[in-house]
Amino acid sequence: MKRIFIAIKVDAAESLLSMMTSLKSGLANESVKWTRIDNIHITLVFLGDTDEGKISGIRSMLKEVCAGSGKFYLSLKGCGVFRNLNDPRILWTGIDHSDKLAQLNEIIVNGLKKLSIKMEDRPYNPHLTIGRIKDVSDIDLLKSLLDRFENSKIQTVPVNEVILYESTLLQTGPVYQPIEKFDL
Repeated sequence: MKRIFIAIKVDAAESLLSMMTSLKSGLANESVKWTRIDNIHITLVFLGDTDEGKISGIRSMLKEVCAGSGKFYLSLKGCGVFRNLNDPRILWTGIDHSDKLAQLNEIIVNGLKKLSIKMEDRPYNPHLTIGRIKDVSDIDLLKSLLDRFENSKIQTVPVNEVILYESTLLQTGPVYQPIEKFDL
């Protein structure tokens, strides 16, 4: 079994790094596990523990559906939390709606369904996870930091490829290793 996911790699520009630095500084006394810069990505589909025998079929499907689907750009905008402000768990940067991203997700999900691959059954909500919140004692501080970046345009991201990653969980944090890259 390999823990895998399909994603778009994001190379953090100065604007994203600056926002993350501000959040880290503001939340320095809180319990947040920050995403390593080299791990920043937009998940298309999380598959989790997958039988290694199924990975070659996933690779073939990705090669087929990604080829010629077309390169595009995404806009990172604002930040927020998942769950809610009373019980924040994930600190994220948002992505402006993109028909191309939604279509890419849909063709990959449909390809996985044809292969009878199990995946999370919830609506696609594209975002960048920038931190995992263990505990926040000052919710008002968190809210003011989020408000500061609420409608800020953070960065434009070129999308040229899709990557099938293996995720290895270590005590120091996850390590993401590309299995294969698929040009769009």
